[in-house]
Amino acid sequence: MNAAINEGCGSAHCACAGQRQIVPASVNGIALHEPGEHVEAEVLRERALSELLRQRAVQLGLLPRHTGLLAPELDEAQRQVIETMTDDEVKTPAPTGEECLRHYEANRPHFIVGQALHVRHILFAVTPGVNVHALSHKAEAALLELARKDVPPGRFQQLAAELSNCPSGAQGGDLGWLRPEDCAPELANELFFQSDSRWGMGVHPRLVHTRFGLHIIEVLGRRKGHLPPFEEVRERIAARLSLHSRATALRQYLQLLVGQARIEGLELEGASSPLVQ
Repeated sequence: MNAAINEGCGSAHCACAGQRQIVPASVNGIALHEPGEHVEAEVLRERALSELLRQRAVQLGLLPRHTGLLAPELDEAQRQVIETMTDDEVKTPAPTGEECLRHYEANRPHFIVGQALHVRHILFAVTPGVNVHALSHKAEAALLELARKDVPPGRFQQLAAELSNCPSGAQGGDLGWLRPEDCAPELANELFFQSDSRWGMGVHPRLVHTRFGLHIIEVLGRRKGHLPPFEEVRERIAARLSLHSRATALRQYLQLLVGQARIEGLELEGASSPLVQ
């Protein structure tokens, strides 16, 4: 929802009778857009959060009060005041060495450098209007055929040319050598970071699902790479954990502001307790 809808003023004699009017969404009575103006949901959400932060800065005496009924545009100086206020109010403790080490031990595959796979694939693209059930059945049938021990040489390339929705189909599905950072996150996770990612050479035993569709994957070559010692990646881990902690704390801070505000015309996730998790 991005705004409330009003069917009219209620009078049968008024020209607005029966007309649908967009009632402005608001934060504590301050409208986020002009009456009748349509605003996309994501834009409206950003305006609401910005207005919540502005009102918090006013409450703390950092910005002057606004006398209008429409949320004001913030200039660069006001944005800087709000950014400084947020930095002061959202505290994120630095991760300890023990926390960094635990993260390293639990995510070793993510820190391997130099690893790469020579991959070819067949992509069954999920596009608007496609019958996903039929597409999955087609992909599974092709995978079962390629997984057979007696599959003839060159069959993968043939099926890639016939079935794949990727331009690589013209090269038998060959994608060349891929590093984790070369892949979509879902594909990188499946090929490099799962506990069973090192199944060896050949056709992957299951379809791989990504934002692009369904993939049949075959590994033609592997470069193992090496795992750097903890001390070499400790600072990178600390930065990653700090960023995650900051994002979590900021989300909780905004939820608390939402929970304490009167929000009308849109839905935002809020919390009434400072002990949000």
